[in-house]
Amino acid sequence: MYHHVKKLMFTVRVDEPDPHFGNMLLEQFGGANGELAAAMQYSIQGLNCEDPDRKDLLMDIGTEELSHLEVVGSLARLHLKPMKFDREKAEADPLIAIAGGGGVNLFNSQGNAWTADYLKITGELDVDLRSNIAAEARAKIVYERLINFCDDAGTKDALQFLMTREITHMKAFSAALESMKKPAFSIGKIAPTPGLVNQFFNDSTGTGDEGEIDTRGPWNEGGDWEFIASPALSTPETDQETAIKTESSPPMVPEGLSELLVVELRDILHAEKQLMKALPKMAKAARFDRLRECFEVHLVETEGQIERLNESFSLLGETARAKPCKGMMGLVEEGQEVMAEGEDKEDAVADLALIGAAQRVEHYEISGYTTAKNLAQQLRHSAIVSLLSKSLAEEENADQLLNQVARTLMSVAKMPDAIEQSAEQE
Repeated sequence: MYHHVKKLMFTVRVDEPDPHFGNMLLEQFGGANGELAAAMQYSIQGLNCEDPDRKDLLMDIGTEELSHLEVVGSLARLHLKPMKFDREKAEADPLIAIAGGGGVNLFNSQGNAWTADYLKITGELDVDLRSNIAAEARAKIVYERLINFCDDAGTKDALQFLMTREITHMKAFSAALESMKKPAFSIGKIAPTPGLVNQFFNDSTGTGDEGEIDTRGPWNEGGDWEFIASPALSTPETDQETAIKTESSPPMVPEGLSELLVVELRDILHAEKQLMKALPKMAKAARFDRLRECFEVHLVETEGQIERLNESFSLLGETARAKPCKGMMGLVEEGQEVMAEGEDKEDAVADLALIGAAQRVEHYEISGYTTAKNLAQQLRHSAIVSLLSKSLAEEENADQLLNQVARTLMSVAKMPDAIEQSAEQE
């Protein structure tokens, strides 16, 4: 919940309005490195963040950036004010004077409209924190340049305050990134190709009239670095000495990995076939329409998942034969008990118990598909990875839909108590 307080974080004072400088200030109002971009970037990152501690950090700083937007907007408005009534001043920028009435708008100093393209949001917390550190550094430089072009003392004070807070935010983001204890070059989950990751390509060569001299430094020598002479100019002789390591596949696949993938797929196939028989019974037992529809939709999805499994076996040159899945047998049996016991329960309670049984099945399938997909990925079976990824996404979506129905049913289950309490109060 946001609450606007009618008081600036910093008391803005402009002694000598300067419309030209007011136009410059718009760079920090609606520009790529401005306060609105920062406020939106950090706030949306915060909304996406699953880490409650760092979510709080992002929302705190995102909200502060909104207050900075008001500070910059107030500064710019005071500097642009003469354009409201002075023809000569207005001629300096007709866009602001005529179209905007001499006030601020979400444009940068060149008159380009603010755009969400300015935002850097990946959904990967450590990557986003690095983007935020860079964003604060860029904003700090913009404020520094604004200060250097400013003669008004009151404006300089406000800009100094804003510039200082950029450093504060850099420190906070840096500390948050460090507290995650991730290696400096550990980005995402897929490891880089060994060898290739430490090769520095000397792709800019030549001396004298042909270009600048080549230099060496800690960015291309020492430690793990392997210096590679320009690949474009290399000869067969030099290729043998310093070959570019382009192979991304592991040199040897661990023995038995292919067999393990087949076993996992046969286990999933049996699980899905059991579920094909169980889902119609679960749909029939469901009391609420939304839950019944979820089961019916997932039945159709399960048919498609079996087809994908059969296709995966075909790609592997294996028979699509199921292996008894004892885990799913137990879950299906447990689901049958839940349906039998639910016959004597209230509608909402019976369906909530049914959802619990269904979600245990979904989580079991999600783990099975994840394991099989990872094995296929390791074995470089890209077509099978694609097939399994589609089925995995359907299982995860089914789990989310069951969550939504459960929340609705919990509200329904509470209603009788609420009605009773209300009657007692009356």
